[in-house]
Amino acid sequence: MPLQTPPLRGVHDERGAKFTEFGGWDMPVEFDSIQTEHAAVRGDAGIFDVSHMGQIHVTGSDATKLMQRLTSNDVTRLEVGDSQYAAITDEEGHIIDDTVVYRQPNQAGDPTYLFVPNAGTDEATHERWISYRNEWELEATVDNRTDEYAMFAVQGPDAVELVDDAADEAVDELGRFEAQYATLDDVTCWIARTGYTGEDGFELIVPWSEAESIWSTFDCQPCGLGARDTLRIEAGLLLAGQDFDLESNPRTPYEAGIGFTVKLDTEFLGRDALEDVHEAGIEEKLVGFQLIDRGVPRHGYDITNTESRVIGTVTSGTMSPSLEKPIGLGYVPAEYAEPGTTLQVVVRGQSKKARVETTPFIDTV
Repeated sequence: MPLQTPPLRGVHDERGAKFTEFGGWDMPVEFDSIQTEHAAVRGDAGIFDVSHMGQIHVTGSDATKLMQRLTSNDVTRLEVGDSQYAAITDEEGHIIDDTVVYRQPNQAGDPTYLFVPNAGTDEATHERWISYRNEWELEATVDNRTDEYAMFAVQGPDAVELVDDAADEAVDELGRFEAQYATLDDVTCWIARTGYTGEDGFELIVPWSEAESIWSTFDCQPCGLGARDTLRIEAGLLLAGQDFDLESNPRTPYEAGIGFTVKLDTEFLGRDALEDVHEAGIEEKLVGFQLIDRGVPRHGYDITNTESRVIGTVTSGTMSPSLEKPIGLGYVPAEYAEPGTTLQVVVRGQSKKARVETTPFIDTV
């Protein structure tokens, strides 16, 4: 099957971007270098094309009920312009995906939501929503609009000023996880104060046909998925398919460190299983760690105790550009999860000393 391409694939190619396959999409992995792009986001601002992320639109008299039953957070708390991070779980409480749910202005008087599943999961997620809507006989329209909208992220200490200056309406007073429609270059965009870097900034959802116009509005460093990965690891943020995977590494929100997204006083698929986990406690936990010895941890490397017994696996790892130290994430038994605990990571057949750290590894907004 051919890879899907973002609307600015040609523009990025002309800029000299290098590309990689990600979630079935052909996406820019770097424009200049990961170090340069990472430093720009930590120091001033960078812009990412994240049009590979899904866009699912839900509206109708039962839209709130449908969203409530299929996501782990409390959708009823959202006012228009609010958003929340949530997990999508199966009946056993394992994470299928993580997502951000936005409450948008009502359409025809009905509650309206937009939520963003991860790359390559939009079709399956759309089918899941349709299936359960039909099973539960709910009144809701569910549209997959992934091919209708581009998505950009402007992130960094200067990002808020950049976007506010470009928008006809003031957006700088939006709080974290707040959003609104605003006009940029005569184009109406959904602008949310959210992100995936640990820095302040906005994510912009714009019409596919107007993507080039909006992208060119921002005079800042273009960034690829390489820098997005190093930034999110420093911030201790999860990557679907890597830090959890329903098939190869099924994890509950409690194990993955996002138990705050689980609202047990609501009814959603997986709620009963997660109540049992909450009461019993978890046996394994995702932790951050720093290598003390020289080396770089990578996805799939073994984590051992000091007696070289395998106790876990690295899910994400990198050489932190900000800290200039090797860091990573991985699941270990709960008794090894206390910050300061000494572990070992097997890097290319050699055991490297590591220490459990609190996450995020850096100061974040």
